Formats: sequence, C-alpha cells, structure tokens
Amino acid sequence: MNKPRHAPDIWLLIPILALLVIGMVMVYSAGSVLGFRNYGDSFYFVKRQLLFAGLGLGAMFFTANTHYIVLKKFARPALILCFILLVLVLVPGIGVVRGGARSWLGISSFGIQPSEFMKMGMILFLANWLGKEEYDISTFTRGLLPPLALIGSAFALIMLQPDLGTGTVMFGAALMMVFTAGARMKHLLSLGALGAAGFAGLVAAAPYRLQRITAFLDPWSDPLGAGYQIIQSLYAIGPGGLGGLGLGMSRQKYSYVPEPQTDFIFSILAEELGFIGGLAVLSLFLILIWRGMKVAMSLPDRFGSYLAVGIVSMVAVQVIINIGVVIGLMPVTGITLPLISYGGSSLTLMLTALGILLNLSRYAR
Repeated sequence: MNKPRHAPDIWLLIPILALLVIGMVMVYSAGSVLGFRNYGDSFYFVKRQLLFAGLGLGAMFFTANTHYIVLKKFARPALILCFILLVLVLVPGIGVVRGGARSWLGISSFGIQPSEFMKMGMILFLANWLGKEEYDISTFTRGLLPPLALIGSAFALIMLQPDLGTGTVMFGAALMMVFTAGARMKHLLSLGALGAAGFAGLVAAAPYRLQRITAFLDPWSDPLGAGYQIIQSLYAIGPGGLGGLGLGMSRQKYSYVPEPQTDFIFSILAEELGFIGGLAVLSLFLILIWRGMKVAMSLPDRFGSYLAVGIVSMVAVQVIINIGVVIGLMPVTGITLPLISYGGSSLTLMLTALGILLNLSRYAR
C-alpha cells in the first residue's frame, strides 16, 4: 500500500469548511423562528446541527487519513447492509413516517435515513466493481445491464418510501460513474428513453407528483397548494437583490417558506445575503467540484478514479437539483443543499464522503 504523496488538497478542504461554516450560520438564521415557535429554543436546530457536524468532522478526519484502498473490502458488506436497511424502513412499526415518507429509522426526533447511506454504499460498490481490470462495460448484456439492474433495484426500494429526491441523486451519481467507466452512448440513450417512460409512469401513478410538475410549470395556478413552496421561495429571493436584507432579517422564514432550514435554505440565504451571497456559495461548490474532478483524473488506479467521480457527482447532482427547485427551474423534490441545509444523516454522510475525497487527493499525481 503506497504512502500518501502529499497532504490533502487545500483547495478541496477550504470550500468544504467554508460551506460548513456558512451552513451553521444559515441554519441558525433560517431555523431560529421555527425553533422558538415549536420548541421554545431559537438555537434548537443549530445545536443539533453542531452535534452532527462534530460527528461528521470526526468521520471526515478518519476517512481522510485512511488509505482509500482499505474501502474495497467493505464495498460488498456495505451495500448489502444498505439494502437490508432499505427493506427494514418499509416495515410498519420499524420505519418512521416523516413528511409523508416512510424513510427513517430511529427513536423520537433522532433517526437515520437509509437512503442517504445507500448513496455512498452504491458509489463504493460500483467503484470496486467497475474498477476491476477484467470488467468490460462496453458490452450490453454482461457489461452495462448488471450494474444498471443493481442501481434500479436500489432506486425502486427508495421510491417505495417514497423519496424521489434522494433516489434521483443516487441514480444520477451512479449513472455518471457508469458513463465514465466507458458505457456506450447508444446503450445509455436507449435505456434513457425507457427510463423517461418509467419516470412518466411514476408521475402518473401518484397525483402529488403530477401536482408538483404542474406547479413547477405554473405555480400561480395553485398558489395555496402545490405551487405554494415555489412562490414563497421566489418571494424570498426577489427582495434580496444584490446585497440582501441583512443576516437574520429574512421575512419569509416567519412561517411563509415551509421548513426554511432544510430544502429551501438557499432561498433564505439569497434573501438575507442577496445575489452576492448566493454567488459566493455557488462559487465554493464549483471550486469543490472542479478540484474533485481534477483528483479523479489524476489518480493512478480505476477504483480511486471512479470513487472520486461518484462522490463529486453526488455533490454536483444534489446542488443542481436543490438550487433548481429553489429558483423554480425544477419541480419540488425534497433535496437538501449539501453542507448548508439542516439534516443529521445527510450532513454526517456528506462529510464522511468528502473525507474520502480528501484522502484520494493525497494520492493524485
């Protein structure tokens, strides 16, 4: 096992820590009103976020200093465990329903989302599988179909909860890995057409998904129903202007934007810090993604490269979907903004994954 060639990429570490600090500030600002109203404590959400950030930073330090090759031996057991958890969460009496989805395991207000673990479990397994020298993904039946069947099985279990947002992020990151591994474009386009038909079926099968699509196209057609979240988000972003209303001065967090500390935290950030603040956050994400892809292209082995591609793609897809929803370019899916939004499982797992990316950067050429 080779020794690290150098310290972790500082241009990866800086945006990670900067986004985490910004997230802490915004979780307090966006969630203070809701925390005081529901729990009698303005610091309720930020205190819990600090707890999970501490756990996540500890995990990030560990994974950043553990050779990534060690992860190969955990690829299969981790994926099997993730599938078991996804099945358990669907069992009444075991899985906990929150926000209309049976996607949690836990007690009281503390819990974990197995679907969050599946994102990283799938990335790790695919990196190990696709990274084998003898594996040829350019063939359809023996190459492309097996990993897609595995990805589709995980996606189906996540959709049974249902959790379209997390499932889409997992699927998008995994598909990017498959494409990077050398899958033929004609195979992917053919399956993409089938996937589009399947997605249309999922939308048609659940009225609330169809409502989200129509609300995305014309939110003012149902301003107090399906279009409410998008409209209130735009009402927050608009007044922010160039420099914002000032930190802590958001008006939309006063029971207008639902759960402003989670999925729609960027709209509160844009309201308080304006276009400049929003651009700064997006710039930090772009630096993180750029440096991550540079690491992926500079690693000496396929396993490490595919692992880096998967982690960076997970971040990129999640950012694109979250920002797209907040500014009205995508239907509402329920996706958090990495490192910024409130959330225990998502924050801890994201920091753990980014720790792996930092470790990979130590071996890049």
